[in-house]
This record gives sequence, structure tokens and C-alpha cells, in this order.
Amino acid sequence: MQLTENTFLITGAASGLGAASARRIVNAGGRVVLCDLQEGVAEQAKELGEVATFCLGDITSDTDMQQVIDTCVAHSQGRGLAGVVHCAGIVSVGKLVDRNGHPASLEAYSKTININLVGTFNIMRLAAAAMAANTPGEDGERGVIINTASVAAFDGQVGQCAYSASKAGVAGMSLPAARELSRHGIRVMAIAPGVFETPMMSDIPEDAVKALSAAVPFPKRLGKPDEFALMVEQIIVNTMLNGEVIRLDGGIRMQ
Repeated sequence: MQLTENTFLITGAASGLGAASARRIVNAGGRVVLCDLQEGVAEQAKELGEVATFCLGDITSDTDMQQVIDTCVAHSQGRGLAGVVHCAGIVSVGKLVDRNGHPASLEAYSKTININLVGTFNIMRLAAAAMAANTPGEDGERGVIINTASVAAFDGQVGQCAYSASKAGVAGMSLPAARELSRHGIRVMAIAPGVFETPMMSDIPEDAVKALSAAVPFPKRLGKPDEFALMVEQIIVNTMLNGEVIRLDGGIRMQ
């Protein structure tokens, strides 16, 4: 699939991986609809120019996301929604039993699963329904969905039961979704990033950041958001990438 003149939905687009993906797509000639709960998404869209617009929306809401999809179709100049880069999500930490012997919060666990996993499913189902109506291009392709998993799906650490489970679910949906949507010419991929320079890292002490950087075999640093965006671009343009989860982590395996 080409990026030029095609329209892509980017969730979690106010900053970090989503914002970088939007910039790269626009720089390659594409059009974008930026979606986030943070009002900063409006400024991101303004910086990208007339090929970009934005929506405030909750990824777990049927109504919100259907309105976002409808905006994408309207913004596409009659070509339809070509792709989704789904970066919205939360990070959560909580032990099953804390130091005082208290059990983990079931509400907190459910919130993480609802946003990271159910929210991903919500985006996929609504976007796929819109893409299925597109005119097929080369190879009969109608669209591509790129979800964001995490290395925590495979190397979960202490306190990450909820987060790891949610991201393992995202990874686990990739192949069955790709198989199902193949009849519509829609590809499904997931990227599992390691530790990246995003706003989520801003609350981590500097010593911890240095330790994480040192744990990466090569290069010994945190990932840059544009490196994630470059992988997004490569998935979009390479039609043979389908039904797979790609680790983007410099070779790190979390302890």
C-alpha cells in the first residue's frame, strides 16, 4: 500500500509513538486523522497542516470511535480509510499481593484490560468494517491495521500482570484477525516496542532510565519514537507483512 493521498487513523496521537507516526505518514504524502483524549492532539494536527484533522475520543467507546471512523472516511477525499496505527493505551503496575498482604485491585486490573485490549478490539472491528467497503487496490488490498503490543507481552516483570496480559492479548489477536480479514483484503500487524523515549518515561528516575538503556544489547539507548514510526511506514508499504508481531527493542529481554 502506498502512503501518498491515503488516509490513516492514528490513536494516541497527542504525543510519543502516535505523534511520530503521524508526522512520518504526512511527510510521505499521506493524510491523517489524529485521535486522543488529550487536548494536545489539536495542536499536533495544526502543525501537520490541512492534510491532518483530529478527534477527541475514548477508544473503549462504541459511539466515540464510530464517530472517529466516520471522520476518517469524510477526510479521505472519497478514497476511504486506508489504515490504522493504534498507539493509545496505558501502562499499569500493581502486585498481586502488596507488601502489607493486601490483594491487587480488581478494578485496576479491569481498567488496564479494558483500555489496552478491549479498546484495541473496538478499534479493529470498526475500522475493518469501514475498510471492507473500500475499492481494492493492488493485490486486492483494502486496508492495514497496525496495533501496539509490548515486549511485556513476552517478558513481563513483577507487577505487570495486568499490563502484560493486556499486551499479550493484543499480540494474540494479530494472526486470527489477519486470517479472518484476509477475505476483505485487510492486513493486521502488531509492533512490540521495547523501552522508548516517550512521555510515559518522564516519571521514571534518571538512574532507572540509565539502567534500562544499559540493558539493551545494541544500540545501548532507549528507542526513538521516529524509529517506531519508521517501522509503521515499512509495514504499510510492504504488503507481505501480515499476521505477525514484530519486536522493536534493540534485542532487550527484560529481567
